[in-house]
Amino acid sequence: MPNKTVTSAQQFAEQQITEIMHARWDRLVRIIGDLVEIPSENTPPFGYEQQCQEYVHDHLRALDIEAELYNPLAVAGLSEHPAFKAGRDYTNRPNVAALWPGSGGGRSLLISGHIDTVPHGSEPWQRDPFTASVEDNRLYGLGSNDMKGGIGCFLLAVEALKEAGVRLRGDLLLETIVDEEFGGVNGTLAARVRGANAEAAIICEPSQTMICPAQTGGRTAHIKLHSDHAGILYEGEPPVKVTEQLHYLLGSIEAFAQQRRAHTAIHPLYADDPDPVPVWVTKISCGGWGTSEPITIPSNCKVELYWQCMPGETQEEVESQFFSWLEDSIAQRPNLFPVKPEVDFPIRWLPGSVLAGEPQSVTLLKETFEDVTGVKPIIRGIGGPCDLFLFHQHFDTPAVLFGPRGGNTHSPDEWVDLDSALVVAETLAHFICRWCGVER
Repeated sequence: MPNKTVTSAQQFAEQQITEIMHARWDRLVRIIGDLVEIPSENTPPFGYEQQCQEYVHDHLRALDIEAELYNPLAVAGLSEHPAFKAGRDYTNRPNVAALWPGSGGGRSLLISGHIDTVPHGSEPWQRDPFTASVEDNRLYGLGSNDMKGGIGCFLLAVEALKEAGVRLRGDLLLETIVDEEFGGVNGTLAARVRGANAEAAIICEPSQTMICPAQTGGRTAHIKLHSDHAGILYEGEPPVKVTEQLHYLLGSIEAFAQQRRAHTAIHPLYADDPDPVPVWVTKISCGGWGTSEPITIPSNCKVELYWQCMPGETQEEVESQFFSWLEDSIAQRPNLFPVKPEVDFPIRWLPGSVLAGEPQSVTLLKETFEDVTGVKPIIRGIGGPCDLFLFHQHFDTPAVLFGPRGGNTHSPDEWVDLDSALVVAETLAHFICRWCGVER
C-alpha cells in the first residue's frame, strides 16, 4: 500500500512510474552496459573519463535536462579549499552537472555518482572487462558495481519520470564526477564549491541496497624494507635478507589488527560487522621476475598496508597507533633491521563520517524503499571510504549512500545484480517525487 505521506498527485505519478519501470529492465541493462563498455579508468595523476562523461551529458540532454561539462580546476576557489589535494591532472577529465528545475514550492535533491573506475589491473579476467556480459542476472564488467550500476539506476529513474510526464516542484540536481578512486575527492569537491548543493543528497555507491548514512575512513601506507646487496656468494657473516624482514613483518601485522580491534570505539552502525576496522596487506613487491632477472636475493621490498577507521577517529590517532606498532615490532628484532624501514602515505587521509540523527530525507527514503519492496531496508554504515564525508563535514548536507548489490569490487570479473539495480532505480524515482513534490 502507498505510504500515508504520499499525496494523490504523487500516488498517480508513482503508479505510472512503477508500470514504466517494470517494462524497462532491458533498458537498464543497456544503460549500464553502455557505461561499462566506455573505459573510464583512473590512473593517478591521470584519468580517462572524458568519453564516458560525454555519454552521460548527451543522455541527459536528450531527456531535455540542462547539462554541462566543466573542468574541476576551472572552479573558482577550489584550490583554496582545505579539502583540495594538489597533484592530479584534469586534462580531458570533465565533471557533468545537470539541473531539472522545479516549478517552485518543493525541496531540492542532488543525486551523485563517480564515473571513474579503478584500473583493470594485471590480474586475469575470465571476461573482457570492457564488454558488458550478462549471466544469471549479473552484468559483468569493470566498474559495473563501483559505480556505473548506480549511475545507470538514476539515469533510468529520470527517464521514467520524464516518460510519465512528471513535473517536479523542487529542483533535481544530477551529477557524475571524476577522480573519486585513489582518494581523489577533488571532483566531488569541485561540484560542491561550484554551488551544486541541495537540501538532501543521495550518492549511488554500491551499498547492497542498504541505506548507509556512514562510511569508514581509510589509510594506506607503503612500507619499504632494505638490506645490503650481497648476491648468492659472499664472505664473512651472512647479510640480513630483506625476505626475512618481510616474513617477520607480515607475521606481526596481526598484532596491529588486534590492537585496532581492541582499542577502537565501534560506531553502532557497524556493531554487527565481524571486522569493522580491518587491516589488510594489499600489495607486496620484491625484486624483479622472470629469466631476464638474475637469481638472487632482493635488496628491497615494498609492502602496501591498508586499514579502515571508524567515524570520529582522527588522522593523528590512527597514524600514532601505526607508528607505535611498527617501532615496537622493529625494536623486538633490531639485528633484523640495520636500516630502518621507510614509510610514506601515497593516498590522502580519508576520514570516517556519519550523519547525525535521522533527517527527514532518510526517513522518507526508508519509507519509499519499503513501499517499493515490501521489506524494511537495512540501515548501516558502508565498509569503505568514499566522498560522503565531504557532504557531512564540509557542506552540512544530509547525504546517504544507496545503490545496488554486486561483487568482485576492485577485482576481476566485477558484477552488479540487475534485479537489485531495478529496485534502486524504482525507489529513486518514487523518492524524487515524494521529496521534491510533483505538480497536480
